[in-house]
Amino acid sequence: MIYMNGNRRFSLSTIGIISCLLAISLSAILSPENSSLLAAQQTSYNWNIPAEIPKPIVPADNPMTREKVELGRHLFYEKRLSVTGQFACASCHLQAKAFTDGKRVGVGATGEKHPRNSMSLTNIGYNSVLTWANPLQNKLESQLLVPLFGEHPIELGMVGKETEILAMLRSDLKYQKMFAAAFNQESDPINLNNLAKAIASFERSLISFNSAYDRYRYGGDNSAISASAKRGEELFHSERLECFHCHGGLNFSDSIMHDRLAFKEIAFHNTGLYNIDGKGSYPPHNTGVYEITGELSDMGKFKAPTLRNIALTAPYMHDGSIKTLEEVIGHYKVGGRTIKKGEFAGVGSKNPLKSNFVSGFKLTVQEQRDLLAFLRSLTDEDFIKNPDFSDPNAN
Repeated sequence: MIYMNGNRRFSLSTIGIISCLLAISLSAILSPENSSLLAAQQTSYNWNIPAEIPKPIVPADNPMTREKVELGRHLFYEKRLSVTGQFACASCHLQAKAFTDGKRVGVGATGEKHPRNSMSLTNIGYNSVLTWANPLQNKLESQLLVPLFGEHPIELGMVGKETEILAMLRSDLKYQKMFAAAFNQESDPINLNNLAKAIASFERSLISFNSAYDRYRYGGDNSAISASAKRGEELFHSERLECFHCHGGLNFSDSIMHDRLAFKEIAFHNTGLYNIDGKGSYPPHNTGVYEITGELSDMGKFKAPTLRNIALTAPYMHDGSIKTLEEVIGHYKVGGRTIKKGEFAGVGSKNPLKSNFVSGFKLTVQEQRDLLAFLRSLTDEDFIKNPDFSDPNAN
């Protein structure tokens, strides 16, 4: 029997594996003897972010430590965690591209295409939901199990190979030492639950707040961005363009959480990318939140991703169907995309389920240049060159 989870299907055996891995004992999370240790670990980790920026929320059962983050970095780049031995998490999330892959849609270890674009991992620790259109995927530790064990589509393709994974890790002297250091309270630290915790910790460390815009906005350097970019910022935050409604706040996304928010903010939007039947329908393999809820009003609703490092993450939209930032702006200028022929033909601007914020606007040539200058000012060169995020096997 096959069960659906967004665009990924799982057999009963896979569901059993994932359920077992997620069953964490309450005593390990909240026991009195561990509570003070967890608090000390949480406060001792150096996030290396400006004082004005809040910290990500970290699960109580997986506190951040340098040792765990470093273990997670090695596992993130570990190709032996794929069915072919030639593929890793990093294969779809390249540091130079702000942890995207430059492809229209993700391609797994066996060459099978994913229906969606590989999302950037920039500031993923601030994300209240983790995928394009699944409101249920809200924890990095459990989301990691989907690409590792998911079957349709195959990404890493390791379902049924749990014993092989553990044998590989336990026979590797490097991993013996690293797991022992990262989980030093455990007598047998090498297990799949800890593997997921380590990779999740590394992903939470992928923080980007040192763009030219950050130096201008938070660092007080008025010369960090151009006059054109400053005008673009004003346009971006204007009611005329309405970009900020979906891409606002410190991470330029309205699906966000951090330690200064009283609650998680979660939102999904239909941007008029498709309107196949004139009634709002999207391609059958990419219907957004509708796949989860079955509610017609959720047809075509997807998460607004962060715009940080957006100049590096082309192509754009959930299915990678828009190639450039100029074309993205063009899409919103007309209030939705028109596809004139083919199986997905339709007038997106007339999609009855489209967000009210996607109503169209006009820009002069200079205003478009200004808006692009602002978006490009969100590029963080230090982030894409930080050795702490790089492949530890590269040299």
